[in-house]
Amino acid sequence: MSRASSLFQLCQIPSTNMLLRSSKFPRATNKLPWNTGMNVIPVRKLYPTLCFCKTVQTTTYEVVNGSYVPSTQTKQEKEMKDKSSAKLDTVGAFQKLPMVMPSVDILHSALRKAKRVLPTKGIANIAKRERNRGAKQLDALMKELVVPLRTYLESFPKKKYLHPYERSLIELTLGDGNYEEVLGNVDALRKKVVSVGKEHASFCAKSLTKREAEERLSEGVKKIEEVFNHEAEVVNDLLHIAKTLRAMPVVDLETPTLCLVGAPNVGKSSLVRTLSTGKPEVCNYPFTTRGILMGHIVLNYQTFQVTDTPGLLKRSDEDRNNLEKLTLAVLSHLPTAILYVHDLSGECGTSPSDQFLIYKEIKERFSDHLWVDVVSKCDLLQKSPVVFITEDSPDHVELARYRKMGPNGAMHVSIKSEAGLAEICLVTFLENFFLCS
Repeated sequence: MSRASSLFQLCQIPSTNMLLRSSKFPRATNKLPWNTGMNVIPVRKLYPTLCFCKTVQTTTYEVVNGSYVPSTQTKQEKEMKDKSSAKLDTVGAFQKLPMVMPSVDILHSALRKAKRVLPTKGIANIAKRERNRGAKQLDALMKELVVPLRTYLESFPKKKYLHPYERSLIELTLGDGNYEEVLGNVDALRKKVVSVGKEHASFCAKSLTKREAEERLSEGVKKIEEVFNHEAEVVNDLLHIAKTLRAMPVVDLETPTLCLVGAPNVGKSSLVRTLSTGKPEVCNYPFTTRGILMGHIVLNYQTFQVTDTPGLLKRSDEDRNNLEKLTLAVLSHLPTAILYVHDLSGECGTSPSDQFLIYKEIKERFSDHLWVDVVSKCDLLQKSPVVFITEDSPDHVELARYRKMGPNGAMHVSIKSEAGLAEICLVTFLENFFLCS
């Protein structure tokens, strides 16, 4: 007995000699019993057991918790999954948003194009020709309104495919859920226009006379226009969202980024204007910076990004406003070095003790970031530390030292006297805090 036959017997599966049986006719004669003179070809029966073995051998399996489960994921689904996961590692989706037309322009363009539609050639009957023209114009009007809306819906990305930083920008800039709500309203408007357009095109196609076809055409155009105008504001809302998101600063994840952080009105925007190409608004009141502002520094043919962020106050995350949450989103989702700005002169409106507590909290939370401390307005520092009236608690050693000079190793700068600015711009500084990261 061969080794293969023994293996089949061990598995309790009949061997091929048993599965492939020859015909019952004698092999020696290969003649029919009634002696017709025709040769007989031996017939072999293919048992289903062999087909089962073939199926088992060619089915793809994957290991799940130690057991084998057939894999149902197709190649196309796998590519889509890889594509969606790759999108999370990049930013720049806002700059790819389509140019949304105002609702008035969409409607006027659709009406103009629909009127140009002619009936099908070769229709001699006047009534048939008129109802054909009416049905085609209503269908064209419906499509001219629906196609732009569908294009917008396909072009605006879903939040789950965005980078976490861009998702945070949508939530904090537009409001939680507003982005999805507007897209849902646009889709609802699209469906209504399709429904009304098809309904009236069908009515017009069933007209019996020329006059009836003209009346139904006029009625259908009026109804479609009414439905679109009733909810056209959602298109304008989408236009506003597109403008707002496209105005967001473009962040290059491959370019070293320096993020300026600190309490409101400590001089972050002034430093950005002085050190980079960014031109944020500079005023002497808190929360002048109402968004993320981006500038660039070019030294020795190397480009660096400088980000200005809204100020942080001493309070819990639940009580922070959206401007403060924008700052935390930048630090949480972007690979940045932190330039923390302190103002010990007492002019920013936040006491040094509160700044100290904010500083300790942020540094502990983002300790994995590269860190630089800068004390601004050093020309206004006095010999005796500034103490606010509201500060009742006695100073401990670290806070007392902070009031005088700021954190250990902090650089002292002044925009007015330009003191310390050259030190910040040194190439060695950039090498230490960017190129080595």
